[in-house]
Amino acid sequence: MISLEEFKRSFKVALWFMFLTFPLLVIKVNPIERTVLWKWENMAFVGIGAFILSVLIRAFFIQKERSRNSSKNKRRFGYIGDEPLVQFILREPKYLYPLSGGVLIFALLFPALFDTYQTNIMTTALMYVVLGLGLNIVVGLAGLLDLGYVAFYLVGAYSYALLNYHFDIGFWMALPIGAMLAALFGIVLGFPVLRLRGDYLAIVTLGFGEIIRLVMENWNAFSHGPSGISNIPRPGFFGMDLSLDSAILYIYYLVVALVIITIFVVNRLQDSRLGRAWIALREDEIACQAMGIDKTKTKLTAFALGATWAGLVGVIFAAKTTFINPASFTFLESAIILSIVVLGGMGSILGVIFGALVLILLPEYLRVFSEYRMLAFGGILVVMMVFRPQGLIANVRRTYQFKKSTKGGDS
Repeated sequence: MISLEEFKRSFKVALWFMFLTFPLLVIKVNPIERTVLWKWENMAFVGIGAFILSVLIRAFFIQKERSRNSSKNKRRFGYIGDEPLVQFILREPKYLYPLSGGVLIFALLFPALFDTYQTNIMTTALMYVVLGLGLNIVVGLAGLLDLGYVAFYLVGAYSYALLNYHFDIGFWMALPIGAMLAALFGIVLGFPVLRLRGDYLAIVTLGFGEIIRLVMENWNAFSHGPSGISNIPRPGFFGMDLSLDSAILYIYYLVVALVIITIFVVNRLQDSRLGRAWIALREDEIACQAMGIDKTKTKLTAFALGATWAGLVGVIFAAKTTFINPASFTFLESAIILSIVVLGGMGSILGVIFGALVLILLPEYLRVFSEYRMLAFGGILVVMMVFRPQGLIANVRRTYQFKKSTKGGDS
């Protein structure tokens, strides 16, 4: 049962939410007729909803605390023994392979099941999956808080746009060039921040991202300034001219292939010696260096590899939209990509995939709420982070145990 004190706290929370949302939901100004319409029923809905939600959250945490202290905690829903059900499925090939095959078949059949608009949205979501997996290398594995990740995204997009504009270089030739230039910029960013960590690293990377964007916005002779670059060619298919619908379909399958390659490479990196060095660097930088790991090389590799995926997606973004300008690469993009990593689960590949799909697709499907859709979107994110602060699918820390053999010795 919830105590009377908890009900009082929930009531105060409801009053606070009513106060915060009062200017947005209650006051409606008609500038044409110069009248003010007061929608008091909205305040009542917010107050009642916030109170009920607060009570449910408090009841959930009270029940969770009681379950934690109970001896039956291991038999709770969603767990097999001490292991989460999702991690158990991912660990068992007999479950993982059929599930992966089903997801792949659905992805391949998606354009046939849905219209062009839905395919275009899913393409954007899959591009953010790759961006999230790239940033996951830097933030989730190496523990380097990067708030300027959009700068590498910009480098890839402008690489293709400018190379095509000045030298008539096609998409497939610009794709590796954009990735290499982004990796080079990642190394350039990594050198000055080798001694920084935490908030200081975040501030420097944020400044780096803003510098790159402002340079592109003000260097008219080089980047066409705020006007941007238009008429960027879409990817070619053996010299064939594709219609708009065919080009959207072609880019979709191209991004699906890139997602598959990214998942494979990032998974292999995570299990490699370099991946273990990143995790050691994230956990304790001083202990990592004391164990003989080259801290400089490890950090620069993380920045370079993370930037490489951003450069690849940047080239695809330029080809998909056929127009880019600096306004497409603001700090908000970096914040969204970082939110994907945090919401999905730091260091978790499957978590980042789910986080990208939630953060990119949910606002589109909330359009039925009109002007309230972003408010509903923010509320959903708050609720998700309250109930799952470790992310949608948290990365399970690996543990190693020594078991005694039947002969009495250690194994």
